[in-house]
Amino acid sequence: MKIIDLSKTIQYNPGDPFFMKVRIKHKAHKKAKWLVRYLGLPFSLFPKKFMGWADDEIKKMGVHSTTHLDAPWHYAPTSMGKPAKTIDQIPLEWCYGPGIVINMQHKADFDPITSADIISFLEKENVALAPNMIVLIKTGRDKLMGTKEFFTRGTGMTAEATEWLISQGIRVMGIDQWGWDLPLPYLVEQAKKSQNAELFWEAHLVGVDQEYCHMEQLTNLDALPVTGFEVAAFPLKIKGGSAAPARVVALLRD
Repeated sequence: MKIIDLSKTIQYNPGDPFFMKVRIKHKAHKKAKWLVRYLGLPFSLFPKKFMGWADDEIKKMGVHSTTHLDAPWHYAPTSMGKPAKTIDQIPLEWCYGPGIVINMQHKADFDPITSADIISFLEKENVALAPNMIVLIKTGRDKLMGTKEFFTRGTGMTAEATEWLISQGIRVMGIDQWGWDLPLPYLVEQAKKSQNAELFWEAHLVGVDQEYCHMEQLTNLDALPVTGFEVAAFPLKIKGGSAAPARVVALLRD
């Protein structure tokens, strides 16, 4: 079996917007020596090979700052008329299943992905969706990770495309760009220009009426075939969280 990592590396990127910068403090081995001494072990009883233990501290990392799974709670406090699920309430069964890559790399920046785009791709490839598949939308924008353009460029899912996937029995879907919708700065600009109060975050807000989860900031989808693999996308179990970082991988069995 071959395992392909679909998660970005958690690290500081100067190009990230201020609200999603990750900061990690790495602590060298020798600093732990004094902690162990404080715990009461004399230096004379330190094992000869003991240099101290390395440690790391996440100083800052929002749950949406890296490859992550969004819970319905992220979209709104309610979903389908009930309290929306937080990330620790997402059934693990949702997070593992057969995967499919839908190639939307031809979509230009700010050109939204529609259900017609998805249906056309499926017909061309002669493949069909099945309930509980995990759908991965490949835009190629993961190549912008770590740059200032990652936040401002990309295509994005429409509300009706998201609704169509849900209607096919899809509970979890994901994309390899900064967000599920069109880029936020672009949506702000267009909403103001058109005075359309329903434009901003339209795909996310599908979750108010239909329960679903999506992943953002996937990477390496080029390494996958269209079908014939499984996806594991288990999020950290954060109590009451709107989302959680996830180590998303694809499993290609022999």
